Amino acid sequence: MNTLQGLVARQQDLAWAALAIALTAGLFRLARPVERRALRGTWVLLALGLGAGVAVLLEDARPLLAQILLGAAVVLLGLSAIQVVAVVVFRGLLPLLGLSTPRIAQDLSVTALSIAWGLLWLRLSGVDPSQLFTTSAIITAVLAFSMQDTLGNVLGGVALQLDSSLRVGDWVQIDHVNGRVTDVRWRYTAIETRSRELVIVPNSWLMKNRFTVIRDRGDAPLAWRRALHFNIDGNADPAAVMQALEQAVRDADIADVLAEPPPSAILSEVAAGYCRYTLRYWLGDPAHDDPCDSDVRLHALAALARAGLRLGVPQEEHLMIKENESWRAAAEQREFDRRLAAIHQTALFAGLPEPEQRELARHLVHAPFAAGDTLTRQGAVAHWLYLIIHGEAQVVADSPHGRVPVATLRDGDFFGEMGMLTGEPRQATVVATTAVDCYRLDKEGFARVLQARPEVAREMSAIVATRNAQRDANLGHPAPDAIASGDLLARIRRFFSLGN
Repeated sequence: MNTLQGLVARQQDLAWAALAIALTAGLFRLARPVERRALRGTWVLLALGLGAGVAVLLEDARPLLAQILLGAAVVLLGLSAIQVVAVVVFRGLLPLLGLSTPRIAQDLSVTALSIAWGLLWLRLSGVDPSQLFTTSAIITAVLAFSMQDTLGNVLGGVALQLDSSLRVGDWVQIDHVNGRVTDVRWRYTAIETRSRELVIVPNSWLMKNRFTVIRDRGDAPLAWRRALHFNIDGNADPAAVMQALEQAVRDADIADVLAEPPPSAILSEVAAGYCRYTLRYWLGDPAHDDPCDSDVRLHALAALARAGLRLGVPQEEHLMIKENESWRAAAEQREFDRRLAAIHQTALFAGLPEPEQRELARHLVHAPFAAGDTLTRQGAVAHWLYLIIHGEAQVVADSPHGRVPVATLRDGDFFGEMGMLTGEPRQATVVATTAVDCYRLDKEGFARVLQARPEVAREMSAIVATRNAQRDANLGHPAPDAIASGDLLARIRRFFSLGN
């Protein structure tokens, strides 16, 4: 009778405990409806505990079985209490305080508290837990060996969280999987892709392999650089192509495309029939990479079309012999016409008769320069001059006070005449400020003209003397090696062996 009364009293205590757990879970369910799934384990354990408690009264004739059922009820209700406390703390209180914790923190907390509760219950029941561990060392070793993958996942998840290498909300790239981390559990990390696919990656795999995390740096908002490739006709001006691509992004209002850092374009590859350019821009939300790539491509293609820049494709030419000869002759004629036009627009040669101009055109060599190139350097010895067809270059001279700007060269200008006419070292440095398209004329080509018409040397010396005077005026003082027109003519004749 006393045993039955004791069981009833303990059963009443369990009922009050179950009621408290149920009320706590119910209130949390009302306050946070979105977290109703988190309480499923609590309700299941609570139901099992109540079932075991009710079964105690049905087994009053067998005290041993009643004791077992009562112990099971106590354990189950304790586990349900741990579950509801963990849910309230991790899903309720911490979010209210602005603290976001991964699911693995809740899982490990529940696991640790459940183990502690089990050990406490054993001790309260008169069983020494240390005796169990001592007598079951072999079983424990076998279980630990069989659960090494599980332990690796748990330790991997903990390590990923402790060193902040992976956080919920991060955008990650793993092999061919791109997506946002939605949860980090004790066994795996869940990644949701743009296609709403949920990819499960074991934590132990993440610890052993490389993956990419895209997140803000803390001191600056998230900025992810994207790279888009465009194949452009190989004859297009690289500077014009890169300017059009960059301007297309700067002038477009595309959501999630950042204005700072600014976009940039580079020439990344030269191939047969086309040049590949890479347009790099910065994205603010990695989840929108594909739509933003598409929008940037649309704006870039429109900008290229407005600039008259055609797309390029790999080319192969199969020409018959007759067609090949005709095509080559037409191409050579077009190139010769370009050279002759360059001679016509150059002041140094514009006054020459047509036969001499055509002779010079035959000896021109195409010489393009990119922005920032040094076209010629002061003090260098080179027996040719350059004719600028398109672009801009800065002429600077070294002085005791540093580099002094001398002149700016543009379409139709020329430089390097002293080196070609007299063999003297370069008297200034010329640097391209933009892409510069030039033709180069060497001494041998100009010698043919002077040998046919020696009087041309007098005209050339007068033009060069005028340019030298302008250079001296810009420098503010005559150059130490200034040459008078008469002396210059004598040097030209001597350099080309023209006689007197």
